[in-house]
Amino acid sequence: MLQTGKLDSDLLKSLIFGKIRYRNDDVKVRPGIGEDCAVVGFGEYDCIMSTDPITAAVADIGRLAIHITCNDIASNGVQPLGIMLAVMLPEGTTEEDVAHIMGQAADTAADVGVEIIGGHTEVTPSVNQPVIVSTAIGKAAADGYQKGDDMTEGDVIMITKAVGLEGTGILALDRREELADVLTEEELDRAVSFLDRVSVVKEGVAASKVGTHGMHDITEGGLLGAVWEMCQIAGLGAEIYEEKIPMEPETAKVCRHFGVDPLRMISSGSMMIIVPAHLEKEMYEVMDYSNVNIASVGKIMPIESGVKIRRGESLETVEPPTTDELYKALFKNE
Repeated sequence: MLQTGKLDSDLLKSLIFGKIRYRNDDVKVRPGIGEDCAVVGFGEYDCIMSTDPITAAVADIGRLAIHITCNDIASNGVQPLGIMLAVMLPEGTTEEDVAHIMGQAADTAADVGVEIIGGHTEVTPSVNQPVIVSTAIGKAAADGYQKGDDMTEGDVIMITKAVGLEGTGILALDRREELADVLTEEELDRAVSFLDRVSVVKEGVAASKVGTHGMHDITEGGLLGAVWEMCQIAGLGAEIYEEKIPMEPETAKVCRHFGVDPLRMISSGSMMIIVPAHLEKEMYEVMDYSNVNIASVGKIMPIESGVKIRRGESLETVEPPTTDELYKALFKNE
């Protein structure tokens, strides 16, 4: 039986990618471990596309459905321009429920600067809670997008904001009563407000102006999963320094309560940016100008070094991502 969450890397390769046989010459970027987007060439322009579901969050599903794929487009250094939403609703859904979800989506799309250009909405017995699959698109000059396979040894691994923002916000919102013994009311409100910070469009577009060797929106699998996936793309290793990783105190408390690892929890709102060493200072300056916090948390290493995290004096191997820690927290008693 498969575990909850996205399929692990080996299953993706064997059951999904390995079944795709037809190839079109206009496709520039195809499915692969760590690839956030597909890229299709249209002459002087490229179309950047990404699709993702929202299944774990209920209260904020309309807002997160916009952010999740727009962030993927931004990881290519591109401003998203359109998004389509396929909305599956359980029986018993009311008109007020639909108005709430789509109101969230419409307000968030306006904030991000992306137009909702279509989709599908239905009530179905096939789901027991709302599920939204969003597909976002962006446009870039031909070959003008950021690519992870540009990574080289010595590059600096930088991340924006803090790890665990989305996971913490979802848990604070959906498990507020349980967390009332762990966080104060003020801390709970602040944790929920992390969901206001999950867009990385601003930093993705800003980083592209400096120049990167690839970016990755830190989603399922958390920071460690994102690093592992990026290294798979480039065939390189990495070393992460735990002490340098920014984390909000509410995230640390929530993760301790649920017994989960914040470095492997969904972290939309934090963009991982692979920066050539000589551009590290400029990246700090551009992010400061954009009012985005950024930190250097590691470096790219040769492939024989593997993907490691330094915790104090120990150097531990980073394993491939499996079930996100958020699911472990949400469904721990089920």
